Amino acid sequence: MKTGGVIGLGGIGGGVAQCLQRSGQLAAVYDVRPEAAEQIPGGPAVSTNPRELSAISDCVLIAVLNGEQTIAVLSGPDGVLAASKPGQTVILLSTISMTDLATSQKLCADAGVTLIDCGVTNGPKSAENGLICLAGGSDADMAAAKPIFDGFAGSVIHMGGPGTGMAAKIARNTTFFGCIRAGYEGAVIARNYGVDLEQMRMALAGDPNAGGGLEGALSMALRPDAAGNEQETGVRNYFMNLMVKDLEVAIEEAAKFGARLPMVEMIRDNALSTSGLEYPMGQPL
Repeated sequence: MKTGGVIGLGGIGGGVAQCLQRSGQLAAVYDVRPEAAEQIPGGPAVSTNPRELSAISDCVLIAVLNGEQTIAVLSGPDGVLAASKPGQTVILLSTISMTDLATSQKLCADAGVTLIDCGVTNGPKSAENGLICLAGGSDADMAAAKPIFDGFAGSVIHMGGPGTGMAAKIARNTTFFGCIRAGYEGAVIARNYGVDLEQMRMALAGDPNAGGGLEGALSMALRPDAAGNEQETGVRNYFMNLMVKDLEVAIEEAAKFGARLPMVEMIRDNALSTSGLEYPMGQPL
């Protein structure tokens, strides 16, 4: 497995494509926005559709927004699987529900294609071979895909068999956004008493095994104020929309086991403040 085709050239897929272009492994790209390929100097022209991309790629990497888009690029006469390439591998980099993952797995299995579910983090470093991949697949499938992972990833954590990569990403998102909410509420107290948030960040750092290493909780609180700052408002809105999407997935998955996630529901329902778009000094009583 030597070449990869990337579908979806947003923050994740665009970075992955850049990495594979540098490593000489990028065979094709596809995005509904043809201009998205301009971020990949010297890269291939945008394919006409996912089927065309799949036909010339050993491995297809999908980095679209959600489960609906994932299923759409896999299926249909212009989809990835219409290229009819049994033995091909698809690496799914999008965060989707386990129900949509099961649908995607069946579509691939029926076509004789291997699907590796791969939740990713450290997205801002995706173009610098910095993605951390939480992958689910058999040992054999992971070994076969190693050349492609080597071409774009910073590290690959094999979480277990098929499905465990996506489950691990959903679990990680739940924990991460809980920390972001805790950082917001801690910053409310700090701001109202004039505590320097940079100093507060230092106070949260330390040995993770001894309860430290929590400085990341302040990552949104330490960003520039969004008020009157169009660019920062855009960044925070983007963060919020992704957060709400991922939290909805977590709520859906917990419900399958008859469980509620009250903290996650609260974060979703207070997404504006969690994202720093309102009430930096605290939500009113």
